[in-house]
Parts: sequence; C-alpha cells; structure tokens
Amino acid sequence: MRAERITDAVAYHGEGPVWHAPWGGLKFVDMLAGDVLSLQSSGHVTRWHSSSPVVAAVRPRREGGMVLGVERGFALSNADGDVELLAPLWQPGKLRMNEGACDPEGNFWCGSMAYDRAVGAASLWRMTPDNEFDEMLTDVTISNGLCWNADGSKAFYNDTDTYAISVFDYRDGALMDRRVFADLRPEGLRPDGLTLDAEGGVWIGLSNGGAVRRYDADGVLSEVVDVPVTKVTACTFGGENLDQLYITTSRENLADEEEPAAGSLFLAHPEVKGLPTREFSG
Repeated sequence: MRAERITDAVAYHGEGPVWHAPWGGLKFVDMLAGDVLSLQSSGHVTRWHSSSPVVAAVRPRREGGMVLGVERGFALSNADGDVELLAPLWQPGKLRMNEGACDPEGNFWCGSMAYDRAVGAASLWRMTPDNEFDEMLTDVTISNGLCWNADGSKAFYNDTDTYAISVFDYRDGALMDRRVFADLRPEGLRPDGLTLDAEGGVWIGLSNGGAVRRYDADGVLSEVVDVPVTKVTACTFGGENLDQLYITTSRENLADEEEPAAGSLFLAHPEVKGLPTREFSG
C-alpha cells in the first residue's frame, strides 16, 4: 500500500493526528510551533496557536473544546478557543511534552522527553478530569504513541528509544505487566505515534523508516504503508466510516531542499476501520 500526499508541507514537525467529527474532522499539530492544524473539507489547512511554544497532543473535551499537552504540562481550551495553561509540571528548558491520548475513563495521558534526549529523563503523566496530575511511568526517554484497545483491557505504548512497541495490561487505572509486543531493534526502526484498528491491529509511524506498519493482534507484521518521506511521525483513522488512515510527517532537521514533501499530510485506504477517539471527561 502507498500513501498519497494530500497537502503541501504545512508543518515543520507534524504530529498527533486525531479525528473527531463534532469538531469538523481531522486535527493535528505542528508541534514545535505550538500550533494546532485543522484539515478543512476543501483540503485547506488552518492554524491555531495554543499559547505555548510546544503543543504535543490534543484530544476533544466532552463539554467542547480541547485538552492539550503543551511544553511544560497540560492546557485546556473551550469551544471558543480560549486557552488556560495549567500549573507547570517542571521548570522551563529541559523537558517538553511529546505525545498523548485519553484512557477509557476519560483521563488524558501525555508523555515527555528531554530536549537533549537524555536517557531516562522523561515520564508518562495522567491528568484527571479534576485537573489532578499523576506520574504514571518513569525512566522514559522519548514518550511517544499511546492507545488503548477497544475494550480498554490493554494499552500499547512506544518509548521510541527502546526500538520496540510495548503492551501493558490496564486494570484499575494503572498500566501493569509491561512486555514487548513487537521488537524493531533488529531492523533499527524507531516507533513513533500509533493507533489501533477495530480488529486489534496496531499501526505505527516509523520516524526513520518512511512507512507506517500494521502489526496484527498477535504482534505479527501484516501490512506496510509506504510514505515517500523518511520521517513518518503518527497516524490515525478518520473519515465518516473511520476507514481512512491519515499520516503526519516531519521535516525536523532537514535542509530546505531535502525531501520537499516532508511536513505534508498523507492519506491511505486500508481495508479495515479504526476506533472512535476517546474524549477527555473534564
């Protein structure tokens, strides 16, 4: 399968695509610009600034608006676009948020990374609907893709520098019994953002591999979507029937003349449907 390019290079570091019909379809982030991008039905992309120099992830709020992972923690926006930056989790300069998702109970999780990519310096955080913050996983290097399966019994997670997709059992609001779901180290591939389909397949962007891969529920490689740029950051299912795969890409650290399509949004049409986006309950 090969992805088609559907926008210009609209982002420097495109990430975090999420489809939610009530807010008009697809949003994704230009992470290091602090901007949330929206794909219009015309194919035009609009841009909204988050009031933070970094916006790592967004998810819909049940009451309208968005919850955001931003440079130093979390933020909330209402349906009118007004932003409230919540109490920072760390001092400026060393860490930033990097990727997130909502759990079955409606909490928002987002993980961090050090600007210098220091090993073990980052964590995975959970924000409750009451705006309480809990550090759920430590000794992380580059916290990346996170998604729960359809019944909420398992969570899949990428710490990119492990070169592996991890799976946890999820019980009583906690991640338990971490194990390797798929090992990419022999190929030297770096797993980035991920999403799940309705059959339990795990789709991951490869930040150094020019592709999205699907691993079936048993962890066996079952599909490859070729993308004509190297830095493939994340993917999500969207469209009216959740049967379209939207793919974000990055041109971070590329020279202006390198890979002119990097930073564009791409689209593929797999023969499987995705899962609805979980909302933040706050």
